[in-house]
Amino acid sequence: MELRQIEYFLAVAEHQGIGGAANAIGVAQPTVSQALRSLERELGVALFHRIGRGMVLSAAGRTMVGPARQILRDVGSVDGILAAESDELTGRLDILAFPATASGPIVDLIARFRRENPGVTIRFGDLRDETRAASVIEDGRSEFVVAHLPIAGDDLEVIVLGEQEYLMVYPAGTQIPDGPVSLGNLPSVPMIFVPRGHSVADEIEEAIRVAGIRPPLAVLSDHRDERLPMVLAGIGGSILERSIAETAGDRAVVRPLEPRFLRPFAIAFDPAALSPVGQAFVKLIRTSTPAAPPPSAP
Repeated sequence: MELRQIEYFLAVAEHQGIGGAANAIGVAQPTVSQALRSLERELGVALFHRIGRGMVLSAAGRTMVGPARQILRDVGSVDGILAAESDELTGRLDILAFPATASGPIVDLIARFRRENPGVTIRFGDLRDETRAASVIEDGRSEFVVAHLPIAGDDLEVIVLGEQEYLMVYPAGTQIPDGPVSLGNLPSVPMIFVPRGHSVADEIEEAIRVAGIRPPLAVLSDHRDERLPMVLAGIGGSILERSIAETAGDRAVVRPLEPRFLRPFAIAFDPAALSPVGQAFVKLIRTSTPAAPPPSAP
């Protein structure tokens, strides 16, 4: 097994295809295809399912992602040790962030870290499921995750980065008064909700029910990222994180909630498993993030 095979495998996994992987790493598509086939022959398993022009990880491929990323981080750590005399930190930093938390504080931290450590390569990817925040660290898929609290994990350290406010967002032209929208007086606008489970939206929906309001349901969507596009398409209103809602600009009607709903978000990591690059990033976080009190119990 060669290092370039591991790099190509991860690139194909991230881009779900040979073409996107080849473009991202700057090599020809046949080079990626050949390296991937050679790796699969060497391991004796299929790492991907070929679906049309796309590539989807097989069960064996999913199992390999974490160890593969750890190998690249370990190699980066060795490079950093060898380059120690130059006082330049080198290596890889892997961060996965839940889309609603992937702006603001974490981007500022990444920008500052890159300015201070230009020899470090950063992978900043999507954490699709917040309930798996701890497992992606434990499985080696990423050194850091950014997600809303709570983030479960006995060996994880968590540093609060900020607070996310949730807003009501309606299609453009919806006639509602200015100012906060009271949960006890919601307009009769069809709503787009996500299935219940591990979200502050659950608390808001429960508060709506307690207030005796039953807004009509337009869509129950498993695809959280599609809520805003559905609102903009005029399907109905939704409850969205401020960081997402404000991207709508004047294409939607955005109102704060009364009462306000806030949820802290944080970066989590395993302090016992950090690479030298990860340790340097944690040091930056500690010096850049004011100490925050623990979140109050619900």
